[in-house]
Amino acid sequence: MTDRKMELAANLARVEERIAAACAAAGRRRDEVTLIVVTKTYPASDVRLLAELGVRQVAENRDQDAAPKAVECADLPLTWHFVGQLQTNKVRSVAGYAGLVQSVDRARLVTALSKEAVRAEREMGCLIQVALDAEAGERGDRGGVAPDGVAALAEAIDNAQGLRLDGVMTVAPLAGPYEGRQRAAFERLREISTDLRAAYPAATMVSAGMSADLEDAVAAGATHVRVGTAVLGVRPRLG
Repeated sequence: MTDRKMELAANLARVEERIAAACAAAGRRRDEVTLIVVTKTYPASDVRLLAELGVRQVAENRDQDAAPKAVECADLPLTWHFVGQLQTNKVRSVAGYAGLVQSVDRARLVTALSKEAVRAEREMGCLIQVALDAEAGERGDRGGVAPDGVAALAEAIDNAQGLRLDGVMTVAPLAGPYEGRQRAAFERLREISTDLRAAYPAATMVSAGMSADLEDAVAAGATHVRVGTAVLGVRPRLG
């Protein structure tokens, strides 16, 4: 085993221990939480090592990084999640490899994703990114739709060809009423998810929590956590 593979294996084991402990503390089964490894800025060789170590869900936030990496790793049994703010001019590329887009936050993006999913003859899962720091009807600085816009966006996704409404996602706000209150933010997302599932029972995904706050996310009911640094190490600086 290479040094890098050993490093990744040890990091994965530590993250697994954290998730298992958080599930136990919350009275949840370990299999209720799925780990998504965020591989942004890291090379395809790391993705390949992660796959060898059993990782099946990986995420990227920039199409220019993700697209070539997905091609290089096309032989691997992976589901690619797109988690960054997505511009409509990148949708055709993203539709070529992403199994899920976690950052759906506006109707125009739904229309573009539907068109390209149909063109590619595939179905894409969609999560509605909720901006918990947004004022009513506005998007937050990190993307997302305000909580009162979730219902309309859910209807648009549900009615769109080639798309599947899978649930909700958020990033812990850096400002506003939830600043420094990750647990409360994630609990609010869970409330939004509960309302959504009343209308769309299959939309069960709740994607929340990253390396620093995955325990809060698990305690609040997240079904998926997005972990990068704790698995891959401190990110290289982008030039």
